[in-house]
Amino acid sequence: MNVADSMRVASALEKMGYHDTGKANDADVIILNTCVVRQSAEDKAVGRLSSLRPLKDENPNLIINLMGCMVGIKNTDVLQKRFPYVDVFSPPSDPEPLVKHLLEKEGRLHELDETLTRFAIMDGDLVLPDAVQDNLVSSFVSVVLGCSHACTYCIIPYRRGVEKSRPPQDIMQEAQSLARQGVKEITLLGQIVDRYGKDDPDYPTLGGLIRRLHTVEGIERIRFLTSHPNYMTTELLDTVANYPKAMPHIEVPIQAGNDQVLENMRRGYTNTQYRELVAQIRERIPGVSIATDIIVGFPGETETQYQDTYDLLADLKLDVAHLARYSPREGTVSARRMPDDVPDEEKWRRFRALEELQTEIVTQIHAGYLDKTIPVLFEGKSKKGRWRGRTETNKLVFVESDQDLLGKLLPVQVYWTGPWTMLAKISA
Repeated sequence: MNVADSMRVASALEKMGYHDTGKANDADVIILNTCVVRQSAEDKAVGRLSSLRPLKDENPNLIINLMGCMVGIKNTDVLQKRFPYVDVFSPPSDPEPLVKHLLEKEGRLHELDETLTRFAIMDGDLVLPDAVQDNLVSSFVSVVLGCSHACTYCIIPYRRGVEKSRPPQDIMQEAQSLARQGVKEITLLGQIVDRYGKDDPDYPTLGGLIRRLHTVEGIERIRFLTSHPNYMTTELLDTVANYPKAMPHIEVPIQAGNDQVLENMRRGYTNTQYRELVAQIRERIPGVSIATDIIVGFPGETETQYQDTYDLLADLKLDVAHLARYSPREGTVSARRMPDDVPDEEKWRRFRALEELQTEIVTQIHAGYLDKTIPVLFEGKSKKGRWRGRTETNKLVFVESDQDLLGKLLPVQVYWTGPWTMLAKISA
């Protein structure tokens, strides 16, 4: 989501006459877009922001803009005292404070209404920034902003605000704009993406939105993330199964395999219900890949409760498991009410055991692709000079070729598989 927001801000600034310098030392404006989903991410953002202060001291005219979840929707006063050298504070997905500041600085404040109409962060008019013009194959499209679910460990609802679905016509217009600029694949984004449209009775469901986007000429693949088990519907699954552009890859986090831990997390489902959902997904979408998220060491998690998570992962054999060790986030329910009582050593042990298990699982899954011919959409070149692409099930594939494969959807034959990638050759 931050990638999508950053791209829109870059596009807005280029419309105002700015261009990407590539180096902070050469910049007139620096935007630091931040993520704070974990404490380590916020610490990294603070470190990077602090490293910019010498540039401001050397060049007082430099504009520094702090943006994103670190600012949140009502955190500006505290940040202004903490970082007095920052000129502008922008909430997530909102370039208005920066645009207004730059127009005022340039004596163009009279253009404000017209400028913000043209540069509105979430209208459908998106011109890709120069840095990715003509070479962006896959792009993110935000469809749900904010979140109202409020899991006990999550800071996002407090930083990104209440859930709000974007108008479907704006999303369609954006997809059409991206297609005209060469984008072949779009990924629809939301903190809980399968809640799209639930806040407005006039909007379609996520499945209905995907069916509309299926008509956009030039868009060849549609993905979406991240889903929540409670809001996954048969209509959405059937849309993925029956509409060829909708890719058979579902990201639906479990977070923990024990019912008591899930209740403490305020997730709203049980181990059994999640298992039933995975079975339903696989029944309705043959060949589907499924990704999940897991947090180990949540407050109060016992060894027995952790074992439920391990057993669930071992049984379901999912394609991807994004693993994290619990860390309290100031302002969340778990940080206020639940002691962080699982030792860090134990968190690491549980993390590594799941990591080892998942490596074995995905190694077996990928081995099933060996010698098969599958379609791959190529997104660019790796540092080693090989072409990088993804299967319909979101598997990463590398191909050696002297041809220009950028943006091409081609059949390839897999000749090597590992736990994280596959090697293939263009099929004759």
